[in-house]
Order: sequence, then structure tokens, then C-alpha cells
Amino acid sequence: MIRVCFVCLGNICRSPTAEGVMRKLVIDAGLGEQIAVASAGTAAYHTGEPADVRSRQEALSRGVRLESRARQFQQRDFEHFEYVLAMDAENLDELRNLTEDPDHLERLDLLRNFDPGNPSNRDVPDPYYGDEDGFGRVYDICESACRGLLQHISQEHGLA
Repeated sequence: MIRVCFVCLGNICRSPTAEGVMRKLVIDAGLGEQIAVASAGTAAYHTGEPADVRSRQEALSRGVRLESRARQFQQRDFEHFEYVLAMDAENLDELRNLTEDPDHLERLDLLRNFDPGNPSNRDVPDPYYGDEDGFGRVYDICESACRGLLQHISQEHGLA
């Protein structure tokens, strides 16, 4: 089983959106038995809460249910996930501060680095304090990047 964790600050907007999008792509590709998907936040602000209602509404309008509950990423999570994908540079730095283990550090990257249509090292913008359109943009970004990520994982691990 290949395990992927998407990480943002509070785990209520961007990372649960990426989790839901990726889960759908994995299932649609028939890889549900080979790839597991989760999300977390670098902060514990919203632990136990569902995704922001605006994220859930946007995803649902596109046929994706966001059903996870917010949780904080822990150092021990590095042992569980082969891919730990931050939504932005600040959260990537927070994740790097959790470990000095080179094997753990190799698992880290920015989600948008897997989107062939975007320059590298770009953030997924945080829609929390913005307008309603921000949640649609985040969904679109996550979908494009997750497609690239799934292609990368499939090639890297020889999945059909």
C-alpha cells in the first residue's frame, strides 16, 4: 500500500480538498487497493472538525465528498506515509522542522510541484479568508496537481 498525506495549516480547506480529489482519482483509476489517501494540518486549531463548509460545498458540486476530520500531523506520521505533500512553503518548512531524518525529508514536497501546468515551488492559495471563488480555484488546482501526482506514483511504483 502506498500512502499519501496532504498537509495544510488547519486541515479544513486545502488538504481535505486534495484528499477528496485524490481519493476520487485513485478510485476512478481502480487503484483503491494500492493507494491510501489522508490529510492533516501542521496546527491543531481545528482538530476533530469537518472540512470547512465552503470546501465541502465546492467538492460536492463536483461529485466529491469531503468526509475526513481535521487532525494534526505528527512526527510519527513520517513512518506511515511515503508521500507527504504540503500545500504551501510555510507548511513545508513546518514539516521539515519535525524531523532531521533524511528518509523522512525525502518524502516531503509541495503538491503543486506535481502539476505540469504550473511552475515549481508554487503554493496552493489558502481560501479561508477570501471570497467564495477561492474554493473553486483551490479545487481546480488540487485536481490538476493530484492528476500529476497520481501519474507520478503510478509510474514510480509500476501501477497499472
